[in-house]
Amino acid sequence: MHMTPERWENTSLYLDAVFGSLGEPIDEQLAGLMDRAEAAGLPPIAVSAEVGRLLMVLAAMVSGPGGGRAVEVGTLGGYSGLWLARGLGEGVLDEGGRLLTIEAEPHHAAFARAEFEAAGFGEGGSAGRIEVREGEGLAVLPGLVEELGPGSCDLVFLDAIKTEYRGYAEHAAVLLRPGGLLVADNCLGSSDWWVTDAAGEHESSDAIDAFDRGIATTASGFLACCLANRQGVVVARKL
Repeated sequence: MHMTPERWENTSLYLDAVFGSLGEPIDEQLAGLMDRAEAAGLPPIAVSAEVGRLLMVLAAMVSGPGGGRAVEVGTLGGYSGLWLARGLGEGVLDEGGRLLTIEAEPHHAAFARAEFEAAGFGEGGSAGRIEVREGEGLAVLPGLVEELGPGSCDLVFLDAIKTEYRGYAEHAAVLLRPGGLLVADNCLGSSDWWVTDAAGEHESSDAIDAFDRGIATTASGFLACCLANRQGVVVARKL
């Protein structure tokens, strides 16, 4: 059975109804976060609830009994970060479990910190295990590799500048332990480009195509697939 535009639209509606924002109610903090973010002037480009649930499940799968450690490149308003933190499980409250998220825009970082505090995961709270690092991803990641050490992370999530994904992935490959997951959003497209656009039409499309083709080969050091959720999510397991 072939995918048609009508079937794709109906499939998206179904997934949102069952696994997304219209399905089982999520907690109040997540439910209203993006409305607050838009009111504060942040762009409405966060992951969908359906993709957020995927992040939560993947984080839960790779977390150990004491909780997992994840790095996120691209905090925005903290929506995906809260999904990840919840997936890290109860261990995220323990000494070993935390999420470290990188954001280049100070206004976005300040908004996300406030949301994390309100959710009980802020840096200043007793359960403070989400830390926001301000700066460009490619500038912050080398320092994290040195600080945390090779093989120190269970999951790395990419959702920032699309033309820099290959650079992010190089650092993620060092941070991740064997069996850890590299997850990347927008690996099929976004609102103004798609990965099947003609070469040269959009810089991000060309960059994501290169990222996809590179991560798809085991020579990359990963075993990867791409899920067609929303705008495409690559999930890659470090070999």
